[in-house]
Amino acid sequence: MTSPWMPREVSPHTSRLLIERAHEEFVTGNRADRRVDDVRPLVQDSWRRSLASLVGAEDLPRLDLAADELEAYRQTHPLAGVMDMVRALLLPGTADESGVVVAVGDAAGRLLWVEGDRHVRTLTGDMGFVAGANWAEDAVGTAAPGTALALDRSVQIRGAEHFNRFVAPWSCTAAPVHDPETRRLLGMIDVTGRDEAVTPQAQLLVDATARAIEGELLVSRLRDRASSAPPRPGRGVRRADTDRATLRVLGRDKALLEVAGVGGESVSELSARHAEILLMLATHRQGLSAERLGELVYGDPDTADTLRPELVRLRKVLERVAPQLVPASRPYRLTGPLETDAGHLVSLLDRGAHRVALAAYRGPVLPDSVAPGVEQLRESVRSALREALMSEASVDVLLAYADTDDGEHDLDVLRLCLSLLPARSPKRAGLVARIERLEG
Repeated sequence: MTSPWMPREVSPHTSRLLIERAHEEFVTGNRADRRVDDVRPLVQDSWRRSLASLVGAEDLPRLDLAADELEAYRQTHPLAGVMDMVRALLLPGTADESGVVVAVGDAAGRLLWVEGDRHVRTLTGDMGFVAGANWAEDAVGTAAPGTALALDRSVQIRGAEHFNRFVAPWSCTAAPVHDPETRRLLGMIDVTGRDEAVTPQAQLLVDATARAIEGELLVSRLRDRASSAPPRPGRGVRRADTDRATLRVLGRDKALLEVAGVGGESVSELSARHAEILLMLATHRQGLSAERLGELVYGDPDTADTLRPELVRLRKVLERVAPQLVPASRPYRLTGPLETDAGHLVSLLDRGAHRVALAAYRGPVLPDSVAPGVEQLRESVRSALREALMSEASVDVLLAYADTDDGEHDLDVLRLCLSLLPARSPKRAGLVARIERLEG
């Protein structure tokens, strides 16, 4: 089947260079500059909302849904049952070579499905356009997914009209999707690509797809009622509000335990030993025997007399700050969900969000810990980051990695950067000098 995203002439619009300059003046506070007046009012208003939300022009989207949480949420989301329709209408034929990426998100702006052209997904994933990331307007600024939700209507955002400079190479069309009976906002659909993603035909197609989705939801609902069948998965079941706990261990000698829920938020600093134990339990969700946990923490399986009182103290701490995380025994295990920033980083790499992953890397896992299990995890995270960036990241992300403590002395990384830079790039001379110093 022929792709609907064949290259077409784009409607006339303000030049990219003018918008870039207008954006620079707007962000720096010079909103009276005459070039700003040439920017579409829709975009100007969105830029104002972005600034009011304290969004930075280089802020990267946050990952709101970890891998397991994302999968559970997707299964119960109202739009889960219409994904085949979305694919058929927006990605017919060979989706991997369509030239665009199609995203479906929830009413909060979180992307739940991101599919389409493999090459484009790699490039857009680099800026954090991945499943689980938050693309609401108050998170990343002007972009079709979030702005369509903010205005509750379809919008097109072209290149430099984006508030975030990392998104400026791309253009996108998005439309909101509503509950066909209550008109409650359910989410949005978005098409991202180059110029072909913002043609008038693209907007007509995205709008038509949103209406088709609403029609299908209504037909399915009426069919369920007629047959007296219970609601099927993806027919409006909402995820229960639960406390969300995150253990932050990247670049920290003492971990932070953050707990957020309906009762508010709390942050607690853990001792080095408690951090090691909790991190091992979070990493080994299947549970650990006393011997194995002792080996991972102390390097010796015969440490039950030392481990047991430490666990008693950890339980007392958790009973006060996060009772849902108090470990069970035989085997030792967590019965409640606990995410880690190290796990988030690996999840970002798996989804291709290289730039966001690098920004999230605050340093090695518990850098001063000598617990064998922590040392193994530390090296695993460091290697995963390095290998993913070297194999898939864009050259500017790789250059940023080369400026970190992990990358600055890595000859392979520096040589790869040099090979990827254009022949006349002014950055080549500095790289050559760094390589010569390390080799000499």
